[in-house]
Amino acid sequence: MGLFPARPRLLALGEPTHGEETLLDVRNDVFRRLVEEEGYRTIAVESDCLKGLVVDDWVTSGAGSLDEVMERGFSHPDLGLGASAANRELVRWMRGYNDGRPASDRLRFAGFDGPLEITHAASPRQALTALHGWLAARVDADLLPCGAHELDGLLGADERWTDPAAMTDPSRSTGASAEAGRLRLLADDLTALLDTQSPHLITATSRDEWDRARLYGRTATGLLRYHHAIADASPARMARLCALRDAMMADNLLALAARGPVLVHAHNAHLQREKSTMRMWQGPVEWWSAGALVSARLGEEYAVLTTAVGTIRGRGVDAPPPDTVEGRLYALERDRCVVDASRLAASLGDPPPAARVSPWFGYAPLDPAHLDAHDGIVFVRDLSHGRRG
Repeated sequence: MGLFPARPRLLALGEPTHGEETLLDVRNDVFRRLVEEEGYRTIAVESDCLKGLVVDDWVTSGAGSLDEVMERGFSHPDLGLGASAANRELVRWMRGYNDGRPASDRLRFAGFDGPLEITHAASPRQALTALHGWLAARVDADLLPCGAHELDGLLGADERWTDPAAMTDPSRSTGASAEAGRLRLLADDLTALLDTQSPHLITATSRDEWDRARLYGRTATGLLRYHHAIADASPARMARLCALRDAMMADNLLALAARGPVLVHAHNAHLQREKSTMRMWQGPVEWWSAGALVSARLGEEYAVLTTAVGTIRGRGVDAPPPDTVEGRLYALERDRCVVDASRLAASLGDPPPAARVSPWFGYAPLDPAHLDAHDGIVFVRDLSHGRRG
C-alpha cells in the first residue's frame, strides 16, 4: 500500500496469462490481507457480471450449495473459472468469513465483465426482463414504456442473439434489425425510468436492490450496443467491440467503487492505464482498456499492480533473457516479490531493454516502455506447478 500516493478505491491486480492456479492463489492471499488489514470488503473478477450475482448471493446468505454456485456463478468455461480450485477456495473462504457478521460488514463478490464470450455475446433477455420486472412491481404501470409481452416478442429466440457465426460474419448478427433497434430505445427508457424514480425506489426497497437493478440496466444497454457493433461490417468493427467490452467493465467497476474499496483481478490488458493492443485475424486493433477509463475518472484512487512471471515451463516459457525486465527480476531469485514500477523503470536506463518475446501466445510479457503506467510489479518466479489441468 506504500507504493500508492493515495489509498486506492479500486486496486487492480493484473495477471499476464489466464488459467494459472498459482496466480489465483496470489490473488487470494492479497485479498485476505486487504480484508484483514485494510478494510476491503469487495473483490471483482473477470467473469460475467450477472453470473457473479449467484456467487454474491451465496457468500452473503449461504443459500444453496457450493457445487451449484461454482457451476452457475462463473463464465468463460474455456478458462475453467468454475472448475478452479483457487476460485472455489476464495468463495468458500468468503462465505466462512461472512458467517454471523452483520450485512454492513460482509464480504461481497462481483463479476465485472459483460455476459460476453470469445465466440458470442449473450441475449439481452435476462438483463432486460429482470429490469422490466423489477420496475413493473414498484412503479405505476403507466410509466413503463412497454409491457412484458411486447418485450418478449421483440427479443424472440435467444439463438438469434448467440449465433457464433456472427462474430466473424456481421451479416449473421441480429444486432442491426428493427427489433434490436426498438429494444435499444426501450432499454434506454427503462434505465431512465429507474434513475428518475430513484428516491422512491431506494426508500421502498434498499440501496442494494436499486444497485442490482442499475446493473441490469447497464448490462441490457451495453449488450444491445455490443450486438449492434457485431452487425457492423466496417474496418473498425473489432476495435469497437473490444472498446465496448472494456467500457462495460469500467462502468461496473465504477459502480462497485461507489460503495467502498475494491480489489479487481483480471488480465493485465484490461487493467493497464495505456491503450491495449491485439493482433486479430483482420490485423492489429487498439482501444482504451477498462483500467484506462477508470483511471481517467478516479485519478489517484485507481492503482495498478501488474503481474509478470519468470517461467511457465509447461508452456515452453523458460527462464527469461537476462537483459529483459523479467530477466532482471528473475535474477533476484525470489519466488514472489513486489517492486515499485517507477524505481524499476529508472533502474533500467535509457533506452530501456528490449521487451521479452514469449514463445507461447498466451503469456503477455511486460512492456519496458510503459512501466511508469503501473504503480507496482508483482513478480512470480515459476508457474511450472500451478497450471490447471
